[in-house]
Amino acid sequence: MSNTLNESQNQAPDSEKQAKNLRYRELSDVWRKVMAIMTACSIVLAVNQIFNLGFLVGYVMLDSRYMYLITGVMLCMVFITFPASKKSPDHVPWFDIVIMVIITIVFSYYAFYAERIVLEAWEYTAPPLGEALALVTWVIVMEAGRRAGGWPVFFIVAIFSLYPTFADMLPAVIAALSIPITDAAIFHVMGAESLFGLPMTVFATLVFGFLVFGISLQFTGGGPFFINLAFALLGHMRGGPAKVAIFSSGLMGSMSGGPISNVLTTGPLSIPAMRRIGFSKEYASGVEACASTGGVFMPPIMGATAFVMASFLNISYVTVAIAAIVPSVLYFFGLFMQIDAYAARRDLRGLPKAELPKLGNVFKEGWYFIAVFIALIWMLVYLQREAVAPFYATAILLVVNQFTVHKLYFDRFMQLVAQMGKLLAELAGILAAIGLIIGGLAVTGIAGTIANDLVYLAGENVIVLLIMGALTSFILGIGMTVTAAYIFLAIVLVPALTNSGLDPLASHMFVMYWGMLSFITPPVALAAFAAASVANVSPMRAGIEAMRLGAIIYFVPFFFVFNPALLLQASALENLQAITTAIIGVAIVSAALQGYLIGVGDLGGGAKGIIARILIGIAGLTLALPAGGLFGFSQTFLLVVAILFLGAGILGRFLFLSKSTPGSPSS
Repeated sequence: MSNTLNESQNQAPDSEKQAKNLRYRELSDVWRKVMAIMTACSIVLAVNQIFNLGFLVGYVMLDSRYMYLITGVMLCMVFITFPASKKSPDHVPWFDIVIMVIITIVFSYYAFYAERIVLEAWEYTAPPLGEALALVTWVIVMEAGRRAGGWPVFFIVAIFSLYPTFADMLPAVIAALSIPITDAAIFHVMGAESLFGLPMTVFATLVFGFLVFGISLQFTGGGPFFINLAFALLGHMRGGPAKVAIFSSGLMGSMSGGPISNVLTTGPLSIPAMRRIGFSKEYASGVEACASTGGVFMPPIMGATAFVMASFLNISYVTVAIAAIVPSVLYFFGLFMQIDAYAARRDLRGLPKAELPKLGNVFKEGWYFIAVFIALIWMLVYLQREAVAPFYATAILLVVNQFTVHKLYFDRFMQLVAQMGKLLAELAGILAAIGLIIGGLAVTGIAGTIANDLVYLAGENVIVLLIMGALTSFILGIGMTVTAAYIFLAIVLVPALTNSGLDPLASHMFVMYWGMLSFITPPVALAAFAAASVANVSPMRAGIEAMRLGAIIYFVPFFFVFNPALLLQASALENLQAITTAIIGVAIVSAALQGYLIGVGDLGGGAKGIIARILIGIAGLTLALPAGGLFGFSQTFLLVVAILFLGAGILGRFLFLSKSTPGSPSS
């Protein structure tokens, strides 16, 4: 099996490359070197500013000058990396070169006059040249957002960034005072609340280092190590390869923060392994899609969203990561139990131990990955050095790696730099564009009005407001990245939730979770569709299977909003009680979804079997619902109700189902 693993791991990047060619340019050697230089420049700028080194000019530069310089470099990288159309040409056309020259001139102008822009408040009264350049920058940033994030990002950004110019012509509910387009432009570009507002500031000061660490971890062999570790631990168990997918894809997703790229990295290995022991193509695709999507909200890295959330709430990133532990555990535990039930019902055994890598050998070859992770967590939690921790961890990783079999030679190192540049450019292009949304809402002050209107429409009913919020979050999550959707919702929707008395952290987590559910929910289900392309199966069938497998996550956000104990925001006893009942409840719901309950067996199919599964599912949801909180139900009441429904479901299974039903693979 170890040879098979190695072959599959070597094939995975090729599969990923083929899929990404639809979006990324195939660059010539010259442009790869240009990208490498720009990536190095951006890293030097970030290290200089974050560590307060001052080795560029003898002193630490003004924050706004740093933002102008690093954003200019990143925007140039966007126009190198992403073609104007899906044809993905293998060269950078003349018009992209012209755009990059314009970016260089414009952002050099901003950087040169950085002090004057701040001291003379150019965001309100800029000179004519500044106004003209701001208009040009506005257009360039929207195009960068389109290339990096797609048309949905472009249209949403265009509407909301232009909103201040026509706000007075809208219905009274969403109307505001309008301003000239030149005033809107200088506010977007010269101010600290739009283009260079929260998204880009967090990216340039916090997220940057973690992206560098994540890419370095993958290129030094971290991906194969975690996959081999998962096979060594879980490959022999019932339904082993599917459980391996949960473990490995969850860890990889935490590093990359991208569900689709994660599917394309681990899917070519995990999906064939699942197919080998009897999982259907649809089910294997669903497992991989759910596991890869779940990695986005799994600590310790969690992509970029957690850092933006921490800035919105003015709390530490560690606080957000700790709050995300229990929901992510419930999600992955639910996946694990569903896979176990599915495998038990169909008698799908694991892989032979002789074909699996030895745990000792895996640790011997990759122990330093675990050590680096421990060092990173120690710096984050104990030292609370969030900005610099990933840079130290990356340095340790790269140094230690040079004394291992995964030693980076020059060609491989250049591949690392190129991939790092692509990821940095992609996220920077999206976040720069999303910042314009914040600016459009900030200059008009409409965000507070929208929040009040939502509360009014919900009739001050928190349940109705949450359902409205869930649907809004899901719709906005379609076609947008998790971070982009979250930022918009945090501005527009979260104030409505907090104004209704809900916990701020729980409200932010709620919209983040629902914003990413579009990755596994048809008709979009981008992560499921990516997995379907690897498994060569119908995308819609893979999406439906992913939605059923990920069903737990549709309920978990409501649970932690009802009672923040599931975010570890209550007393130790309340937290322990909520977590214990939630885990048991999730296990029961998983059994109902897959039709197999441990200790009882197959719950059967047909109408009567479905009734039994519904009763058992209600029991699980009741038990998972935290006591107290919004509804105020006592734990005793919830326990009694859960036992009654569970007993009724089990009794129905024994009394009404025919003897031929057990063992049936029907769903």
